[in-house]
Amino acid sequence: MTTVGKSRFRLGVTGGIGSGKTSVCRVFSVLGIPVFSADREAQYIMENDKDIMRKINSLAGQDLYTGGSLNRTELAKIIFNDSALLNKVNMLVHPAVFDRFRKWVQDQSSPYTIMEAAILFESGASMLVDRIVTVVAPIEERIKRVIMRNKLTREQVKERMKNQMDDEGRRKLSDYIIYNSENEMIIPAILGIHNEILELINIQS
Repeated sequence: MTTVGKSRFRLGVTGGIGSGKTSVCRVFSVLGIPVFSADREAQYIMENDKDIMRKINSLAGQDLYTGGSLNRTELAKIIFNDSALLNKVNMLVHPAVFDRFRKWVQDQSSPYTIMEAAILFESGASMLVDRIVTVVAPIEERIKRVIMRNKLTREQVKERMKNQMDDEGRRKLSDYIIYNSENEMIIPAILGIHNEILELINIQS
């Protein structure tokens, strides 16, 4: 992980699908820390970058934009059952996301910034941040959250989980763990991390 000066400190927030990364990042936002959503940026790029759109169609072997926007359901059906194809699509999109993140960071004036990414480690984005938080939650809670949020079947959720690193792998590579189950309070944990980073930045400055 890199080392940066004051106002350039970057925190990565990751966790498996349904773990509650976005809820955690909302709290950081309330504390005045800007959040860059890698997943949202990836969606934007796949909808607006003509070159990447053309290459996605080429990889898929069909036009996924016939309705005027990306057919996410069809893309998911193709890539989540073909790990090699999923990797090729990721290799197209991730470098563009990283470039947007670097430019975005330069425009921020907060003490530190956050990159929220579901596949922070798998994509190589972990190399762009200084500390990493992994959000964890029980598997069954995660499955229920995603079924309700994304209207997916249980099998579809489990298929997507298989394409992500497991919690144990993330824990080993992370600096902080936030437990986000129904029985845990995330705000004290977030405040603790926030204050520790502010202290670290002050020491470095």
